[in-house]
Amino acid sequence: MALDGCGVFCKYVLVVFNLIFAVLGFAFLGLGLWLRFSNSTRGIFQTDGLNSGAFVMGVTVLIVLGLVMLIVVMFGDYGACSEKRCALQVFCVLVTLLAVAEGVVGFLAYSKRDKVGASIAEFYDTMYLLYVNSADPALAVTLTFINNALHCCGLTGVSIIEIAQGTCPKPDGFFEHIKMPSCHGVITNVFDTKASLVMGIFVGTGALLIIALICSSVLCCTIRSSVSAPQYIVLTHSTPFLTNPQPEFVSNSSYAYSDQDPVVFPPLTVANIPVAQP
Repeated sequence: MALDGCGVFCKYVLVVFNLIFAVLGFAFLGLGLWLRFSNSTRGIFQTDGLNSGAFVMGVTVLIVLGLVMLIVVMFGDYGACSEKRCALQVFCVLVTLLAVAEGVVGFLAYSKRDKVGASIAEFYDTMYLLYVNSADPALAVTLTFINNALHCCGLTGVSIIEIAQGTCPKPDGFFEHIKMPSCHGVITNVFDTKASLVMGIFVGTGALLIIALICSSVLCCTIRSSVSAPQYIVLTHSTPFLTNPQPEFVSNSSYAYSDQDPVVFPPLTVANIPVAQP
């Protein structure tokens, strides 16, 4: 199907967006499934006495968010690559719901930032203790990512007594070689101490969703216009003529044989017509 320049641009923007969303969706889903079914964390979900409500909720959110993102990518990628209006319309609805949900979650998280910070800190503490007891590589990667993003080190931050020193980022100054900010305290006050980081995550995610929504709407309208437009057949070559044309057939014998006298047939009379005998 022929698309104009704007339609082609929006199509490739959607492909890039779906690629980013697919990578994030697989990362969230993989991490959530690993934390859910790993040997070092499986006991938390099977024991009711453990104080692990925040950890269980965090793992559930990771799995659900990863599945939702992959479903959105499936409709978006199919609609953009195959130029299907129905899939693009479903993609627009899902992206709109994600944008609204992101705005609501951001507002609620900021309004209840103390409680949310404490829950995230509890989730981090549970992962930290699980890593100390099991040295799980998936937990090590997760802790390293969080520590580098927030620039903090473990539960204490003291390099001498910190057990998970290998997951901590490089110190920036002389004093950080001795004492770095503890991740528990940083996460608890993340909406105050890391306000720019939190705002950047929400604003960046919202901007990506809005761009995807605009591009999908433009591509859907372009496909509809190209389908409803009349189709024309353009002839690029002229009709071929016979190289050796045949002479036309002349039914008049006087023209076909002009050098001979015309043959005259006498009219039929009643006497000439044979009559069938009974």
